[in-house]
Amino acid sequence: MNPKTIITCAVTGGDDTGFKYPAVPVTPEQIARASIEACEAGAAIAHIHVRNPETGKPSMDIALYREVVERIRASGSKVIINLTTGPGARFAPGEGVNEAGPGSNLQPPAARVRHVVELKPDICSLDMGTLNFGKGTLVNVPAHVEAIAAEIRAAGVKPELEVFDTGHVALALDMIRRGLLDPEPLFQAVLGVPWGAPATGETMMCFRSLFPRGSQWAAFGIGRHEFPMLAQALVLGGHVRVGLEDNLYLGRGVLAPDNAALVRRAVEIVRLLGSEPATPAEARAILGLRA
Repeated sequence: MNPKTIITCAVTGGDDTGFKYPAVPVTPEQIARASIEACEAGAAIAHIHVRNPETGKPSMDIALYREVVERIRASGSKVIINLTTGPGARFAPGEGVNEAGPGSNLQPPAARVRHVVELKPDICSLDMGTLNFGKGTLVNVPAHVEAIAAEIRAAGVKPELEVFDTGHVALALDMIRRGLLDPEPLFQAVLGVPWGAPATGETMMCFRSLFPRGSQWAAFGIGRHEFPMLAQALVLGGHVRVGLEDNLYLGRGVLAPDNAALVRRAVEIVRLLGSEPATPAEARAILGLRA
């Protein structure tokens, strides 16, 4: 177990939960405030998507990303900013062969990463492969992953390698070997997404066995698996993630009032299991980020 555990808070996510649950932040001001409050509660990293302020639906508008980032930076918060590059991969089949239907948002790699190139956050996520997701698919073919990775590297941003299945780890290791990814990677294992890797201890141990020895890694579970997988990751020496992107509940039937409440619960578990939450400065040192 790590003496210091990095807690990431994924504050809003890219699913259609905006306005359906009052606790989910929607506007740039709400998303920035949620990120700052998560840091004050014990998170070192805020993982950020943006939403259309009028509809609450997921958005890729760079102006919204810019406002969120500028609000956080202007606040003086030390939280580490982690922007997503996941949007732009969703394919929902239409009626014709290979036709994109309603709910699809497929975009070229450059469009998916341009907010990272412009805003230069500390970290950004990088989905490492294609995944059947609900009734559709998240399309991340190797050529697109490599193109996004090249833009991230040129921007001087550290990628968080999101792996939803073991083949995604294999692609990441091959790209590291070829010099296309950071030789000191940060892996994030995603467990419990339908139809990705199941949220079980056996799956997490499998992921850990595939990560290079000494590399930094984290894991999280979706929905009711959030806190059990948090505890499992801690015991196995990983870092952790919580937040309203992944789970809306503090406990059975009890909706979380905000992201900070989920972070405080994570802090309790971290300390009960014998570790301490890393401060943003400590997390920067662990991950090799610029101060």
